[in-house]
Amino acid sequence: MSKFNRRTLLAAGAALAVAPTALRAQAKLAPPTIIKPGTLVMSINPTLPPLQFVDDKGQLQGMRVELANELCKRMGLTPEYIRTEFATMVPGLAAKRWDMINTGIFFTEERSKLMYMVPYEQAAISFLAAKGNPLGIKSIDDLAGRKISVELGGIEERRTREVAKIILDKGLKPATVLTFNNFAESFQALRAGQADAATSIDATAMYHQSRGDFTRAISGVFPQTACFAFANKTLALAVVDALNSTRKDGFYDKLLDKYGVLKMEGPTFAISGPGPA
Repeated sequence: MSKFNRRTLLAAGAALAVAPTALRAQAKLAPPTIIKPGTLVMSINPTLPPLQFVDDKGQLQGMRVELANELCKRMGLTPEYIRTEFATMVPGLAAKRWDMINTGIFFTEERSKLMYMVPYEQAAISFLAAKGNPLGIKSIDDLAGRKISVELGGIEERRTREVAKIILDKGLKPATVLTFNNFAESFQALRAGQADAATSIDATAMYHQSRGDFTRAISGVFPQTACFAFANKTLALAVVDALNSTRKDGFYDKLLDKYGVLKMEGPTFAISGPGPA
């Protein structure tokens, strides 16, 4: 065998040794496991800076975008995002309009029976007030008699309604829950004085307070886990493998620390819940 041929074979062998996972993923992750060849199609609602938002140039940015892009890189797929309201995401996943929900969907037992959920982030609920908190909102009781704006259909709405029930059960003046298509509209209602408070996750509330938009009046309510969600188990397991590789080489820790997001405990990621029957 010539030196040229030996060098060629050695180079080819080295390439296989460097990225076996990516090559296997490319071979495995094809339709019908994913809906579009070579592409991971994800739904996202980019109205939650710094986790998911659109910058001044119209480009998607944020922790969840950076993490998903890295996972795609490790799986040998091209990321594609479909911007949509949260209320469309679970039906759209079932209808195979996208492969994955990437909007920090919170884990619940009910949801875990409808799709494969992979927790990757910890988050809690905050209540934003107008800048300077002129109403002096400091506790849940202070939301009595107030109008609270929130995005329709998410766990934030559910938790806001739970807070409203807590207030009602205490015999305090009822709180009014105002729902909007997305968080941008919900925050605009607070900015315009149509609402007295707005519900969001902690990281987003911190972001808006740091910008001087609003004041984070109440934080750390109902801590829970945020997930990626899938209709296909093979794809979910491939993403789990990619996530575990980001934790192993430090990418995951570095990224979440950069954005001040609480990391998942434990050494590895996994599907949580039973998945679809």
